[in-house]
Amino acid sequence: MTKEEIDLFYRALRDTHVATIENLLKDYIEKAVSPLIILNEGLLGAMGIIGQEFKASHIWVPEVLLAARNMHRGVEILKPELLKNKVKARGKFVIGTVKGDIHDIGKNLVTMMMTGAGYQVIDLGIDIPKERFIEAIAQEKPEIVGLSALLTTTMLEMKELIRMIRQTYTNPPRIIVGGAPVTQRFADEIGADGYGEDAVRAVELANHLLLKGA
Repeated sequence: MTKEEIDLFYRALRDTHVATIENLLKDYIEKAVSPLIILNEGLLGAMGIIGQEFKASHIWVPEVLLAARNMHRGVEILKPELLKNKVKARGKFVIGTVKGDIHDIGKNLVTMMMTGAGYQVIDLGIDIPKERFIEAIAQEKPEIVGLSALLTTTMLEMKELIRMIRQTYTNPPRIIVGGAPVTQRFADEIGADGYGEDAVRAVELANHLLLKGA
């Protein structure tokens, strides 16, 4: 895609009217443009620009949430075309907020960003006990698991859960952690494979871990 075309997707993702991205996607599909090009160069290319703007503090969380919502809708429209072309998901990602924590804004943003980045996301929800994570890993066999916590009191739940996952599985999935009180140092201390400072970093980290494990 040309720079001008990517800019069309960028502006559509930033638009407050979801119909803008819907009409743009339908137009490109009608023109028989490859769904992979639409996804990788159009949607992901534009979302990458938005991610960099967020990291540079040029835009804020509400604007990223808006773009992620539009991205999610765009992927929904594109999904039938991807299935026709037998395009597989980039990987499987299980995410949930740990037991005792009912906050979900950050988790939901990561879920939307990961979905937009081409991952098959299984969102377990909030206040999830360790046993449910273990069960989901057995059922879904994800490459990556994301643990979220917004309370300092629930951070230790992450530590116990990671220990349980590693004890249960000889070949466990990669584990990334995130949330307001979580730091890189804490992630290292509890044995996580990575720390997602924000939703953009979580996607970058997931991509890196997949390549590393390939």
